[in-house]
Amino acid sequence: MLFWLIKHNLESLERAGFGFLRVFTFVEFQAVGAVLMSFFVTLLAGPKVIAGLRRMRIGDRPAFDQPDINAKMAHKADTPTMGGVLILVAIASATLVLADIRNFHIQIALICLLGLGLIGAVDDWLKLTAGRRGGGRQGLSSIEKLLFQFGLAILLTYFTWRYGQQVPARNFLYFPFLKNVMIPLGALAFVTIGTLVLVGFSNAVNLSDGLDGLAAGCSAIVSIAFLILALVIGTRGFADALLFTYIKGSDQMAVLCGAMLGACLGFLWFNCHPASVFMGDTGSLALGGLLGYIAIVLRQELLLVLVGGIFVAEAASTFLQVSWFKYTRWRSGQGKRIFLMAPLHHHFQKKGWSEVQVVVRFWLITAMLATMALATIKLR
Repeated sequence: MLFWLIKHNLESLERAGFGFLRVFTFVEFQAVGAVLMSFFVTLLAGPKVIAGLRRMRIGDRPAFDQPDINAKMAHKADTPTMGGVLILVAIASATLVLADIRNFHIQIALICLLGLGLIGAVDDWLKLTAGRRGGGRQGLSSIEKLLFQFGLAILLTYFTWRYGQQVPARNFLYFPFLKNVMIPLGALAFVTIGTLVLVGFSNAVNLSDGLDGLAAGCSAIVSIAFLILALVIGTRGFADALLFTYIKGSDQMAVLCGAMLGACLGFLWFNCHPASVFMGDTGSLALGGLLGYIAIVLRQELLLVLVGGIFVAEAASTFLQVSWFKYTRWRSGQGKRIFLMAPLHHHFQKKGWSEVQVVVRFWLITAMLATMALATIKLR
């Protein structure tokens, strides 16, 4: 909004002595501004939102099938959740104010953010208010949640594919490390890959949101990597010099990444150990889906798998654990486990790592993966 107003009134502003405001039309400045704005929105709104959640008794009640993990998590009981609303508001407000809201991908990204946030909020609300409703409906079922996610993802990726018909480079699958390898994608392939990435990462971040600061910290690091990638791919000079295919308009994803980074850092102020609020499905589903959509726009879905390796490992550990348990129970009558507990962060807790150790070490791994991903820019 601010970008549009300044850009279309620049001559008048310069005559009035406000020409310095042209910096708001530079994407680098917009991205930095989005980091700062979303951070302070989260920081300033946090105490009031947390107090409101406490008054509404929107508190977490962690329950696991492992008594020792239940004991370790007992102190988290009644900690306010649905704090993801802070993240949604911060990202949306910073994007609306600083990004080019006429940009197609910014518009779709906001729909993705709010749509997945709404699905998560409904799920959180049903689960957390079941008691006061007489123990009724315990959240959305897995099938319901997936149907809503897949429905939204298919629509968003289809319209993204149609828009990409104007710019052929948008409808190729690119590979990390390999500058000359690209696969053209038709509508079905594009929508299928995009939907799997969007839904997959939405649920992967959701599964990672089990320890104080884990999902928010890892998401912040991934946001930094994709902010840099967006500036490279969306700026013709950088893209040409580093042998990336230039994608017009994709530089605005850097503003979105900046807003996500600031929101995650601001949320960590309250979510670091011991957490005074959790993001819940409201925040985790939206964050993961937004990361997936940014990767789709930049045509870097495969690179997201590398940068978001912790999220991939969390989702894979859960899938493998459940699948192997069901298979062995069917074959032998007694289910067996691959990990001590899934998702993966609980496996390491069972091995004796403290909560802080797990979180910080997963942050470090994510930082190393992000560094490796950024190194592929030059290796190309």
